[in-house]
Amino acid sequence: MAVFSVNNIKIIGMSACVPKQEDNNWNYNILSEQEKKLLIKTTGIEKKRIADNSTTTSDLCYTAAQKLIKKTKSNVNEIEILIFVSRSPDYFLPATSIILQNKLNLPNSTIAFDINLGCSGYVYGLSVIGSLLAATKVKKALLLTGDVSSFSVDKKDKSTFPLFGDAGSATLIEYNENSNPTYFNMQSDGAGFESIIIPDGGVRNPFSAQSFQEFEIGKGIIRSKRSLTLNGEEIFNFSLREVPPNIQELLNYAKIDKEKVDYFVMHQANKIMNESVRKKIDFPSEKVPYSLEKYGNTSSASIPLTIIDKLSQPLSKGKHQLLLSGFGVGLSWASVLITIENLICTEVIDYE
Repeated sequence: MAVFSVNNIKIIGMSACVPKQEDNNWNYNILSEQEKKLLIKTTGIEKKRIADNSTTTSDLCYTAAQKLIKKTKSNVNEIEILIFVSRSPDYFLPATSIILQNKLNLPNSTIAFDINLGCSGYVYGLSVIGSLLAATKVKKALLLTGDVSSFSVDKKDKSTFPLFGDAGSATLIEYNENSNPTYFNMQSDGAGFESIIIPDGGVRNPFSAQSFQEFEIGKGIIRSKRSLTLNGEEIFNFSLREVPPNIQELLNYAKIDKEKVDYFVMHQANKIMNESVRKKIDFPSEKVPYSLEKYGNTSSASIPLTIIDKLSQPLSKGKHQLLLSGFGVGLSWASVLITIENLICTEVIDYE
């Protein structure tokens, strides 16, 4: 396993931005009333935010970053690393991160690049940006994560449409020699790449007229090859099989008892799956926050969004040990143990 530590990094603050438009699963008329009740009970997702056709992930991340820079009173000239983690970039090329470097008025000395990841993207992004900070000793860095998942799900597909919401996040990180070590455990298994996939639109299967033709998979599941396909059973089994041992390996490596962890924040996949993971590692429910009831599965933005929505007050004072874990598309999964001290958070921002 890729278990390692990074020294001298500290998270200063977090911000998250969501579209103003709210979609409620109680209004999803493809489902019967009984099916709606079962969906909301098992997934935990009642509402989510949906971007309009003119709003991109970078718009949400840009707004979050602007607010965070202002709230932390940061000098943009000190921010010389920017990483954008998303599976919904603005363009095939150039990298969205470089566009954001210019929009945010960061210096031309900024290291900027994209990472194409979803569910595990926040932890992966944190490991990359933390390693760069530790190596370069640059003063500050911005990690921007999120997705406009509504762009790639079909409203006629009950297996995906009720689950995914749109969001962007910004995390400001600094080089700090007084910080505690941060511990990571990163894994992947490409044998399961078809479990969550958008079949058409890349170089392997370019868009064609057939990409947009809808076909019926089963009752209430109609989509095209440009739409996201999700094998829920395979993802559920993968998560229970791989995530708990990944977390235990991380705790062992860091020599930290789980009782010393103040909060365990998972990627907000769905309630029944996350609760199964929580129970398997025997972690107390009062230390495991959820935001998916309001925002759904927001891909790589889900961990910071949950921290901001549920933990901003307790984390604003003193030191806290956080365990963060992301898992899903790839297949890819990763966990991190990080010390948070006096965290600065904006409120969740409505994008207009």
